[in-house]
Amino acid sequence: MQPHLLKGALLLLLAEACFAGIGAVVKYSSDLASEVQIVFFRNLFALVLMLPFLYRHGFAMLKTHRWYLHLSRALTGLISMYCFFYVLSQLPLAQAMMVIMLSPFIVPILARFWLNERPSRITRFGIALGFIGVILALPSPDPSLNMVLLLALFAAFLVAITKTTIRAMATTESAVRIVFYFSLLTAMLSAIPVPFYWQPLGSEVWLAFAAMGVLAAIGQLAMTSAFAVAPASDIGMWTYSSVLFAGAFGYLFWHEPVTWSWLAGVMVIFYAGYVTTRQRLF
Repeated sequence: MQPHLLKGALLLLLAEACFAGIGAVVKYSSDLASEVQIVFFRNLFALVLMLPFLYRHGFAMLKTHRWYLHLSRALTGLISMYCFFYVLSQLPLAQAMMVIMLSPFIVPILARFWLNERPSRITRFGIALGFIGVILALPSPDPSLNMVLLLALFAAFLVAITKTTIRAMATTESAVRIVFYFSLLTAMLSAIPVPFYWQPLGSEVWLAFAAMGVLAAIGQLAMTSAFAVAPASDIGMWTYSSVLFAGAFGYLFWHEPVTWSWLAGVMVIFYAGYVTTRQRLF
């Protein structure tokens, strides 16, 4: 492997480990704080981390004529957070992350109808493989968890909408502006229900919230650096490694079993990611 590709892959692996770590911290915090509090402080820390960019670029970076898209992305992103954080409290970490990983395969479907971007035949094949991988990885359906799984699918659909919205905004909005408005609007909106669901927080919860902020910062920096040194088509499949890290964290901290069907599903999803990013079968 060429040095720049190796560096990009390692950076992306670090980023995905951080993102899986955030899921683990959310799962841990769900026993100590309400989902409303977790969502709010996750967004608040994200906003604080964006303030240096505001200082560097000045208030000129806030100028936009596409408020409706920023607000739409914030609303769908916020609802997906509420759904996903609840799912994390109910499902094993690896299973929850697995369902959310459907979102990259839903994006081309949405882009076809919203942005008139026609996916190639091989992309459609990769999308089908992605869904098959998730079905393989999930355990035999437990009737008591049907609603939770549906909620996870709904969260994945909303995440795909937020990603498609970014594509729609990218022609006029900078990445910094998109991320800043998302952080600002989600922090403001998620603050509204906090007084109604407030419960006392111990020191370990505040440490968990701080860890969430640090992991988010490292993950964003590593991901940005990865795609700066290597093409997305060459390293994009490593995005799906977050499922492997989630499986490892679930096994280590919650003794969640790692089954052969789950491993088979992960391998299928990795291959589906390879197919869609490289646009070839082998």
